[in-house]
Amino acid sequence: MEQQAGARGGRDLSRRTVAQRLDIPLEMARHHGIPPFWSADQLAAFLADPPAWYVQSRANRTGKRPVWVELRCTICGTSETLRPKKWWPEFSMVSCSWHGADELPPVPEGARRREVDGIGAFVGIVDESTS
Repeated sequence: MEQQAGARGGRDLSRRTVAQRLDIPLEMARHHGIPPFWSADQLAAFLADPPAWYVQSRANRTGKRPVWVELRCTICGTSETLRPKKWWPEFSMVSCSWHGADELPPVPEGARRREVDGIGAFVGIVDESTS
């Protein structure tokens, strides 16, 4: 979520937004002293001359697991960026928790559907083959 900066008239980026743009966990941003709000200029300066910890973090990335994922509701298109959890299965789709199962596309032939709660504001939908 971005917040309007009062006196400067620019837009400040929240720590969460900065962490997403840097592709680092929010905890790492806090640990390394990224303040609650940064301007776009501060982020650009950081990226132009990154500190050693960030360079090392990028070098250590294997790419096997994303730091952040954007989930988008199949029904209404609402999206949320979250940190993926190890226990999440591979979702066929996600929907906002307030949508009913009758609003989802039909279950594919030869599959059964299960729902996974607790995925931010979403319900994860997993269509599994029955064969």
